[in-house]
Amino acid sequence: MPIITLPDGTKKSFDKPISTQEIAYSIGPGLAKVALAGKINGSLIDTCMKIDYDANVTIITAKDKEGLEIIRHSFAHLVGHAVKQLFPTAKMAIGPVIEDGFYYDISYEKTFTPEDLETIETRVNELIIQDYDVLVEIVSRKKAKETFLEREEQFKVELVGQIPEGEEIKLYKHQEYIDMCRGPHVPNTKHLRSFKLMKVSGAYWRGDSNNEMLQRIYGTAWSNTKDLKSYLNRLEEAERRDHRKLGKSLSLFHTQEEAPGMIFWHENGWSIYQTLEQYIRKILKDNDYKEIKTPQAVDRSLWEKSGHWEKFKDDMFTTSSENREYAIKPMNCPCHVQVYNQGLKSYKDLPIRLAEFGSCHRNEPSGALHGLMRVRNFVQDDAHIFCTENQIQDEVSNFIDLVFEVYKSFGFESILIKLSTRPSKRVGSDEIWDKSEKALSEALSAKGLDWEILPGEGAFYGPKIEFSLKDCIGRVWQCGTIQVDFSMPDRLGATFIDEENQKQIPVMLHRAILGSFERFIGILIEHYAGKFPSWLAPIQVVVLGITDRNTLACKKAFKELSCKGYRVKLDIRNEKIGFKIREHTLNKVPYMLIIGDKEEQNDLVAVRTREGKDLGGMELDNFLSILKKSISLKGRVLQKEEE
Repeated sequence: MPIITLPDGTKKSFDKPISTQEIAYSIGPGLAKVALAGKINGSLIDTCMKIDYDANVTIITAKDKEGLEIIRHSFAHLVGHAVKQLFPTAKMAIGPVIEDGFYYDISYEKTFTPEDLETIETRVNELIIQDYDVLVEIVSRKKAKETFLEREEQFKVELVGQIPEGEEIKLYKHQEYIDMCRGPHVPNTKHLRSFKLMKVSGAYWRGDSNNEMLQRIYGTAWSNTKDLKSYLNRLEEAERRDHRKLGKSLSLFHTQEEAPGMIFWHENGWSIYQTLEQYIRKILKDNDYKEIKTPQAVDRSLWEKSGHWEKFKDDMFTTSSENREYAIKPMNCPCHVQVYNQGLKSYKDLPIRLAEFGSCHRNEPSGALHGLMRVRNFVQDDAHIFCTENQIQDEVSNFIDLVFEVYKSFGFESILIKLSTRPSKRVGSDEIWDKSEKALSEALSAKGLDWEILPGEGAFYGPKIEFSLKDCIGRVWQCGTIQVDFSMPDRLGATFIDEENQKQIPVMLHRAILGSFERFIGILIEHYAGKFPSWLAPIQVVVLGITDRNTLACKKAFKELSCKGYRVKLDIRNEKIGFKIREHTLNKVPYMLIIGDKEEQNDLVAVRTREGKDLGGMELDNFLSILKKSISLKGRVLQKEEE
């Protein structure tokens, strides 16, 4: 009979097969009340399932990550229950868990309206409070097919047909509603309380445009009301910070149909872009990178040699001339190898670090385009390091330091690290992949950093470390990467002469800090909510005159600031000073210098911040000290700069 080992090492013996629910009760009735599932030797099972063998057992509750996923998956089934009650002719497809919630794809003859969504949500709440048991039955493939044929659920019948013969099939019963899933699910709807249906959109069955268009109901679900409210508040805040809206209101950029996925930068947005580029350029110079520039259109043969043509040809823009086919470069790496290949290299020359602000084009689907975050033309802060195997760890270690330095300059303190390992479709031998993955993992471990593995998520030519930053409202953005590549240098003929005067193939490290300028600026717009720190702000200072009498004094202050290299604007319009202050506050200018008769007579400026704080009258040199300090902080201080 089973001996159960608990996470703390405690062992419990039972004289008959026992369920997770019973194990939880043996630990304490309180735990049994909140048990959602069991983890048996690392695998999740429903609380009602019996085990008759020795096992390591963990009781899963709503406090666990797995518990929250179980709640979300169970809510998807609950939505299915509600939909079938309200719209009996609806046909249910699939309802998986996604980030922060779930969705259910449904076929129905009429389009669901926002009012229908409210009705479904109301019915879900009515079902929740019934606190009914969710029952599970393991059936044969034949029984599952018969069940869904009887219920005229053709999508479920199709799914059953794709399950291998002999594989376990679970049917979950919500009163009269039956669904199919791997599970586990909550044992009772009393565990389902905090949710909200968000929207309805279209989705093709199985993601194939040749199939029927279904209606996808999205929902979010949480283990408690507090977390739900916090999430909804974050969504509201994210909406307020939407970079597309701020991009328009602050005249930073725009997009239009004539150039889908391409950015029209306005003066203000281009100022931010240039400041960012100059900052990264200095970082590169300080770390011994050589900046280069490579062509936009390159013959197809190079992309075939590099392996990109086979992998990415459908995502490339192509053109032809004089019977030759060219690809508009979607990435910079093959071109950087061409620069490296010019002239014989010795081991004494390595590492060689080649950097480019490379303009790339990728033919992204039009439906995926999203402001600055997903575009067809973007510029990478791209670089490639050519080094020996013995230099990999030092180069990766130095790059990690560089990433942390840059991100902290923008005020990002929380940085998440993941190691993506070999995908199923890849180039290079297992031996090379073993070597590459080991080099990256050892570099991370040597730094003493927390990191996790993403199996199968590496690039086709090598594993990579991904750096993600967390913004001020908790969203995670993957930006920087460094990838080890033993294959491309070999494919493209890169060599160096070693200590024994023999030709060797260098290792190529692909690395980027920001990822792309477009996306990173989009992240910054939302992170700062358009209130850029002084060093990035398109206009750092505006000089405001109270009356026409103060025009000359305003022009004098404007000229002095402008000559010192600050981005300054002069506002001597015949408007009330309150109106002008409000306008520049809405435009999120960090500092306003106000000059009236009193200030002019005393050779002072009255300083006001966009947050509305009055710093009082002061000499211009004193203000310059404040401005210099604010700029020197870059984005490291997110609170009011004048503090």
